[in-house]
Amino acid sequence: MFKKRFYYLVKIQYLGYRFHGWQKQPKLKTIHFMIDRTLNFILDGKQFKTLGSGRTDAMVSANESAFELFVYEKIEDETAFLELFNHNLPQDIRALDIKEIDAEFNIIQHSKIKEYVYLFTFGQKCHPFCAPLMTTILDDLDIELMKRGAQLFEGEHNFKPYCFRATDQGLYVRTVDSCKLIENTLFTANFFPKNTYTLIVKGKGFGRNQIRLMMGTLIKLGRGEVSLNYIENSLKPESSEVMDFIAPASGLILNSVAFE
Repeated sequence: MFKKRFYYLVKIQYLGYRFHGWQKQPKLKTIHFMIDRTLNFILDGKQFKTLGSGRTDAMVSANESAFELFVYEKIEDETAFLELFNHNLPQDIRALDIKEIDAEFNIIQHSKIKEYVYLFTFGQKCHPFCAPLMTTILDDLDIELMKRGAQLFEGEHNFKPYCFRATDQGLYVRTVDSCKLIENTLFTANFFPKNTYTLIVKGKGFGRNQIRLMMGTLIKLGRGEVSLNYIENSLKPESSEVMDFIAPASGLILNSVAFE
């Protein structure tokens, strides 16, 4: 006998510093594992399934992410469910919103815009409390040059050099809707250094470690190790460059996910 399913979109945020990314892995603490363990408890063992909107790597945080929840009993009071969910989640994961959706919605295939933020500073040793959110580059950086470099990533390009362990079978021609490097005003704390910066990248899809490889190249640009012309050439269809510096994971934040 066919059993009716109910579908919900749940928005969450989390600090990724102590987790091994989103995806479940044997004997490792991941976001998906903690989400499912908490749901299993509050649903009292009733059948359910969760599907994330995408993966984040170990130590990467999310200001706003999402997953789809499939259950076989309707959630009658969504506000109460959200409160119970948050009461039982660990303190570094928070549910933001839950809303019922229909069976036509597919969180993986449904078109979405993701905005990533990379938070960093340079030139000084920072307070240790910065470590979960911000990367510190001890060398001096030419921020104005890095701002110009960031703009080169905008538009449709060959991002194969900026995808970790790229193969000849992958789809690497992608579009970055916007890419800008600005002074940080998004996140503040009294232990942050005076001057901090954010790389903000928005688009529909990104390759494995793409944002961190882009950021790593911008850091090399700021150090004077590569040029603007080098970045321009690396994005051309015929480019065979392989980027060798992946910026640390803890500075990367999935800032928002918007479904079209």
